Amino acid sequence: MAHTPTTTAVHGTGTGGGESGWKATASRYSLLPLRLFLGVTFVYAGLDKLTDSAFMSASGTGSIGETMRFARDGAALPWLVDLALRAPVGFGYAIAVGELLVGLGTLLGLWTRIAALGGALISLSLWLTVSWQVSPYYYGNDLAYLMAWLPLVLAGASVLSLDAARRARRLRIP
Repeated sequence: MAHTPTTTAVHGTGTGGGESGWKATASRYSLLPLRLFLGVTFVYAGLDKLTDSAFMSASGTGSIGETMRFARDGAALPWLVDLALRAPVGFGYAIAVGELLVGLGTLLGLWTRIAALGGALISLSLWLTVSWQVSPYYYGNDLAYLMAWLPLVLAGASVLSLDAARRARRLRIP
């Protein structure tokens, strides 16, 4: 006779040969460190840009305009840089506010998959423009950030999140 694990054993709440309780708990919380890291990093990046008057300029040392002009010729998509160079300060604010919203959504676990998709798109655009010319490719951090966002795009935030609280509330409502 074949052994069929009970529901509690499969979910790690029993002792019937399935996953142990600590393994199930670790599995549920496994994306939390990634979520915290990406959330804090993107909030910091957004605030750093918004509070740096040198960055929020069309020209000058450390400006968004200078950064984009420097990256343009080595970008995989130079037309994307050209598009941003039409209004570099506006683009700088858009990136900064986008990073801030993505970071806050990720930290709070609010519409986490949407926030993570936003983070992935920001990282993809930065990889294809600013860090494309980095050689070897693995020295450029934007590709690593893009890959880091993908588990959150796929899985969302299962614990310690507003998304989880909304799911729990929906399940309680008759």
